[in-house]
Amino acid sequence: MAKKILLIGSANMDLSMNMLRIPEAGETLLDDGGVAYLPGGKGANAAVALTRLGGHCVFCTKLGADLHGQKLYSYYKDRGLDTSFVKVDHEYPTGLAVVMKEASGENRIILYPGANNMLTAENVQEAFACNPDAVYLGFEIPFAVTVSAARLAAARGIPIFVDAAPASEEHPLESLPPMEIFSPNETETKTYTGIVPFGTEGCLRASLNLCRRVKCKHLVIKLGSRGAFIYDGKHYDMIPAFRADKVVDTTAAGDAFTAAMTLRYLENGGDIKDAVRYGSAAGALAVSKKGAGDSVPTREEVLAFLARNPI
Repeated sequence: MAKKILLIGSANMDLSMNMLRIPEAGETLLDDGGVAYLPGGKGANAAVALTRLGGHCVFCTKLGADLHGQKLYSYYKDRGLDTSFVKVDHEYPTGLAVVMKEASGENRIILYPGANNMLTAENVQEAFACNPDAVYLGFEIPFAVTVSAARLAAARGIPIFVDAAPASEEHPLESLPPMEIFSPNETETKTYTGIVPFGTEGCLRASLNLCRRVKCKHLVIKLGSRGAFIYDGKHYDMIPAFRADKVVDTTAAGDAFTAAMTLRYLENGGDIKDAVRYGSAAGALAVSKKGAGDSVPTREEVLAFLARNPI
């Protein structure tokens, strides 16, 4: 039976802009790379990923009562998400992310949260009626709501997985209860610790710093093309990244990684190294396609990739 994961997180419409390069301050560039509105949001990307990878994802989020919200709701239904706890706010618009993608495949994102900021602890408490096997959380919703959800899960003995993005120095990480996995990327790690996680020494120093604030069984720092660093309070390991066949768009690669890692960890009895390798394969496949949620591979695609790329 598929693992039921309650994902409490953000939903955005992405304004995706392709360009050769980001303009300098005061500069105007003409570019014919194209623009498009595409489903996005770190929470929604991970929810779609969990579903495409074979999980049962119950998505708790809040949309605006606008055209973007209507389109996103239909998109989630079409992708097989359980939308029983997708709420609608009649005052604030659906979240919007402006995604600026350079020819190299790198991206920069500006987020306007909108209705995401209106998700409440009461909405979250209602969603726990689905009796999940795990809870997956992110920081694109109000941090207090994330903490409330984590505490509800902890009180019920439900394992907690946190994609620690976006990062803020103001986040009181100490207020989170014990978790299974806490996973920032390298930029977020630097924001939380002031330490650049470069090389084994830098990663270990950052991990020790974070683990003084965060109670987790496993800390997984996503390092992009350099792989991932795992620390459990006593031991550490560096898992190399898989080389992508081609890099088209890095949007949602981290979401694909974390979602795939979470699902695999739940399915394999807590083997963190195997879970991280599985997540790395999903991330490598995600960067070879355009867009966010729909760039995430299926379980069959990940397994076929791993068979072609044994470690």
